[in-house]
Amino acid sequence: MCLNKLKDIIKNSNNIVFFGGAGVSTESSIPDFRSENGLYKTVNNYSYSPEVMLSHSFFVNHTEDFFDFYKNKMIYKNAKPNKAHYFLAELEKRGKLKAIITQNIDGLHQKAGSKNVLELHGSIYKNYCVNCNKIYDLNYIINSSSLIPRCLNCNGIVRPDIVLYEENLNSDILRESINYIKNADVLIVAGTSLVVYPAANLISYYKNNKLVLINKSSTPYDKKANFVFHDSISKILSEIYQA
Repeated sequence: MCLNKLKDIIKNSNNIVFFGGAGVSTESSIPDFRSENGLYKTVNNYSYSPEVMLSHSFFVNHTEDFFDFYKNKMIYKNAKPNKAHYFLAELEKRGKLKAIITQNIDGLHQKAGSKNVLELHGSIYKNYCVNCNKIYDLNYIINSSSLIPRCLNCNGIVRPDIVLYEENLNSDILRESINYIKNADVLIVAGTSLVVYPAANLISYYKNNKLVLINKSSTPYDKKANFVFHDSISKILSEIYQA
């Protein structure tokens, strides 16, 4: 009944916005952060927690360890989009989905064919020299002869264009995301625990009455949502598609 009602809402709306977190990509074999099998709870060979190793100060003070962790734990170049990614790309193609706002850095939405993707935390596919801002692709990072990638122009460090802990989100992307959420008819929030700020606070800008939450565990916003599913994202979206 709930799925049928949601299908009708999606069918009749041409102003849907999707806000997704790490859980969107777990079915593409990319680990999330905070679940039982997530990055934060996985035993690894490092002396620091993933949260510390993905901070700006760690990048500055322990650059080799940062890149060792980043290359081994954060890059999944061969990951493929799952059903959820393709469902959203199809919604956009039909003119129903206006924007995807994502906390993920894996580029899977674009691989699935989505065009208007706002990457709150950046992307592994974008990299730049911290000195001269020369742009580099992901292959340059992966194939670097040294652990720390160096700029061909000035020998500066080439870092991923991702938002590390202690760094601010891109203000333009944040502003654009807020505008899409403010004006959305339907807001689908999926695969995020909604505990990491300021990204989690974005949901508070939604003022309509068609808030959909899909997450395997409960979130602080469950009681405020109009539809709540504690299940697989691709499963729920596929069932909506077929309901």
